[in-house]
Amino acid sequence: MQILIVGIGALGGTIAARAIRTGLPVRLAARNTDSANALRRSGLRVSGIGGEVRADAIDVAAVEDYGKRDPFDLILLATKAQDALEIAPRVVGLLAPEGVILPIQNGGVARVLADRLGEDKVLGGFSNLGATMVEPGVYEQKNAGQLLIGELAGGVSERVERVARALGRAIEVEVSSNLTGAIWSKLLINCSVTTLGALCSQTMRQYMETEAGKKVFRRTYEEALSVALAIGTRLERLAVDPIPPGWPGNSSAEEHYKSWVEAVIAFYGDIKPSMLQDFERGRTTEIDFINGYVATLGRASGVPVPMNATITSLVHQIERGVLQPTRDRMNDLAAQIAD
Repeated sequence: MQILIVGIGALGGTIAARAIRTGLPVRLAARNTDSANALRRSGLRVSGIGGEVRADAIDVAAVEDYGKRDPFDLILLATKAQDALEIAPRVVGLLAPEGVILPIQNGGVARVLADRLGEDKVLGGFSNLGATMVEPGVYEQKNAGQLLIGELAGGVSERVERVARALGRAIEVEVSSNLTGAIWSKLLINCSVTTLGALCSQTMRQYMETEAGKKVFRRTYEEALSVALAIGTRLERLAVDPIPPGWPGNSSAEEHYKSWVEAVIAFYGDIKPSMLQDFERGRTTEIDFINGYVATLGRASGVPVPMNATITSLVHQIERGVLQPTRDRMNDLAAQIAD
């Protein structure tokens, strides 16, 4: 299987390094020629969970330098969500006749691309693998996560199994017959773990040590969950049950909620939020595909989403330089919640 990985940030770089070291035929597409040249000189290095690997000889070029002469069976899009929407129409012509694009961004990116390019060209997927880019070409894997992939229409297909077998040589890959439900379960975590951590410049474990953090986490999560259920989503269990104890329809008693939160922290609590890394590098975030996506669907479905809407606005203000991430942010958000 000839593979092209587009986007060599924290996630793409980690996957690429491990794939190359296992002997998979992988080529890389960087943002531009300068980035490609720098990566060619430095190679790739990954440390942390899963062990250290180096890939010194890498085949990398700018996205625009690839042509139809080398068709790919799999194009893995590991860019930011907004970049994936822009790049996918440009690289779809690089696919072999039975080739597929696999976007692994959060939210509804895969669905949008399938509607634009056709479901025959697009699989769905996302990552529970936490990684940090220390500098270009140098990455640290933060957890023993995985890629979850599947058909957007549901069920399991031969092409999904084929992709899973190939990528599974390098990283943990799981096939889901209900990928849409799994995407939403991950989105609940993105809204309440990743974004909140970015706003207060902390990990989940740190901000959950405060009463304000606990309060804001719960309200943000429950708003997003209400939207998911309102639009008829059949949620999938990932690291934890997506419906927490105490929620209507969950038979567990309220007193078990704390244990549920501790399980979330155990899996996600020590990962530096990718959105915080975007703030630090002055990059546009994926907020419109995370809390912004929930806020948009909530308003359309008649579900109150004031916390997610406020969070989306705050992130845009930080992107514009009007505000900065601060540990006081949780107190400000908690004050907006009526007891």
